[in-house]
Parts: sequence; structure tokens; C-alpha cells
Amino acid sequence: MGALGNRDFRRLWLADLASQFGSRIDVLAVPLLAITTLGASVFEVSLLRTAETLPYLVLGLQAGAWCDRVRHRPVLITADLGRAALIVSVPVAALLGVLGLPQLLVVVLGVGLLSMFFDIAHQTYVPRLVPREQLPDANARLQTSLSTAAVAGPGLAGLIVSALGTAAALAVDAVSYLWSALWLRRIETPDVRPEPRERRLLREIRDGLQVVRGDRILLAISAHGAVSSFFQSVHLAVVIVFLSRDVGLSPWAIGLLSTSTLTGALAGGLTARWLGDRIGGARALWGAAVLYGLAYQLYPFTGPGWALACYVVAGFFASFGVIVLNVFGMTFQQSAAPPELLGRINSITHTLVFGAVPLGSLLGGGLAGVAGMRATLQIAAAGVLASAVIMVCSPVRKLRELPASP
Repeated sequence: MGALGNRDFRRLWLADLASQFGSRIDVLAVPLLAITTLGASVFEVSLLRTAETLPYLVLGLQAGAWCDRVRHRPVLITADLGRAALIVSVPVAALLGVLGLPQLLVVVLGVGLLSMFFDIAHQTYVPRLVPREQLPDANARLQTSLSTAAVAGPGLAGLIVSALGTAAALAVDAVSYLWSALWLRRIETPDVRPEPRERRLLREIRDGLQVVRGDRILLAISAHGAVSSFFQSVHLAVVIVFLSRDVGLSPWAIGLLSTSTLTGALAGGLTARWLGDRIGGARALWGAAVLYGLAYQLYPFTGPGWALACYVVAGFFASFGVIVLNVFGMTFQQSAAPPELLGRINSITHTLVFGAVPLGSLLGGGLAGVAGMRATLQIAAAGVLASAVIMVCSPVRKLRELPASP
């Protein structure tokens, strides 16, 4: 059973599985609620997306330092309970007839802030529950949960929204966070508080940055994540409009097409550990970066009819590549970083990846207006492929297995 044979990791995995599916309801229901119930404009809906990722850009580095000062399980449980309370306030306000866009923005911003702490603490907590040799399997299990939710979640979310309505569907999302908190409370492995020491926030952040800068593999993983995330955001800013206006697809067809491409993510989660055993973790890491970049080159060739196959093939291999990247990138960070700095190193990666999202989205929208949507997709594809050069030119290219320490 690998990592799932560990009872406490199994509880963490069940908690993560529940919250992943709940988050898919959130992704669909919040913008639909804003559009249909509150009459929000396209710009106002984009503000919701900005509010969701803004905490990573503003507080990501500080959150890593704070997480290194405290026990992680209470952070995870508090974040789950806080997200449940914020989400459930939306259907309650809708039932009372007092829901407005300002409240929805505050809820999304609050959920984004708590999710930032949850993600950093969660990634830091996994090595406390499983031995190093089980980290690739543990991360593969967690990525499989994410992939399964990504594939099945949109359809499930659509059914729940159709059956209950957008506001009531968010109550289901709140329940998923409560379910996650209950499983986390059942974990029995002692969560030891870090030893007290002098606290200087800027110095603590600088210590984490120095570790990343001083290790070429960590630096390559972080830089690749930032650059690829930036150009992926350029792509995502225009691709839905491109499929609708240039290719002529209906919203239902776009949803079906997007779901079909996410099967690559599920395949990546299920086969990442086998791939690492077969060719080595380092080769799997840089090979996935190359595959990810090459897959993006097919997106601009998408068109009506058989040309839709370009989008499906690109989506399958891009999502496969990014899951394998996540599995082995996280495994290296968790096993190689000093334990007392792991929260800060994880927060650096999160800040670089998610902080690039609003910047890439703004560039994508600007380029589409000047050069057109297909040209924007070509620029995004070239940027994602260029990001693979960072990984190929790093020391990872000469290794078979990832080293255990910097």
C-alpha cells in the first residue's frame, strides 16, 4: 500500500480528497453566483480571481516564516474551519436577501488567505508523517487526489449546482472543509512545536531565500515554476475566449473539452511513482518539464473539426507533465530542505508560482488586444517551452536520482 499503509497519512489523504472536491464546487459556483444572482460584470468577476490569488503575492513569504514557528496540524485545522465559516456565510446571506458583491469579494479573499496558509503548512507537514523513502508515493497519492477532483469535480459541481442552486451548493463546499478538519483531528503522530528562538521576520525570510539561491536544483525548480506559471497564465487569460469566438464552441463543448484534457493529470498522478522507479526522479523531473513545454506548442493549432484534437493532445500531455513535475519537485523540496526552513522554502515556491498569475493574466489580455488571440497563444507556448531550458540546463540534467540533501 506504500504511503497509504501509514494510518496518519491515510487520514491526511482523506482530508485532502474531501477538500479538493469541495474546492471544485467553489470554482464553479462563485463566478456563477456573481453573474446570475448579483449581475456582476466581466471585470467584477475577474476581481474575484484576483482576490483569490492576491494573498500569495502579498503575504506568501511571510506565511512561510510564520508556519516554521508553529505546529502545522493546528494551522491546517484552523484554516479548514475558517474556510467553512466564510463559505457558509454566502448561502446564509443569500437566504436572508442581503448578499452583495462586496461580501463575496471579502469571502473569496479570506478563503484565498486561509488556503495559502493551508497549502504551505500542508506541504511542510507531509514529511512529518511519512519517512523519506515514501515521499514520492505520498506526493503521488496527493497529486492523484487533485487530478481526480480536477477530472470529476466539474461534472459533480455542475450536478450539485443544478440540483441545489449556486448559493446552496456552496454549503456543500463548507461541509467538505469540515470533513477535512475532522480527519485532520484524528491524526495521532505528535506534531512537535519548533524550538523557541529569536524571531526576526526579515531575517527568517532571508534565510529561506539564501537556501533556495544557494542550491542550484532548488533554484531551478523555483525559477521554472515562476516562468512556466507566468506564461501559462498568459495562455489561460485568452484560451476560453479563443475557443468560444475563434473556434466557435459552445460553453458545454468547452467544458467537455477541458475535462477530457485533464485525464492526463490523472494518468500523471497514477504513474509518477512508477516512472521515477523506472528512469529515476531527476530524469522524470526534467523530462516532464520538456514534455510540458512541447505539449503547449499544439494549442495554437486548435481549430474547428479535427483540429480540436490538437487541444486534446496538448491538454493531456501538458497536464501529465505538470503533475509529474509537482510530484518530484515537492519530493525534492521536502527531503532536501532543512526541516526548520521547509515552510519558508515552500512559501517561496508558492509565491513565485501564484504571484505570477495576475501578472501573466494582465499580459495575456493586453497581447490579445494588440496581436490577436492565436498569436498570444503562440507567445505563451514559446514561453512555457523556454522555461524547460531552465530545468535542462540545471544540474538535474546530469543526474538519475534527486540527491537527498543540497
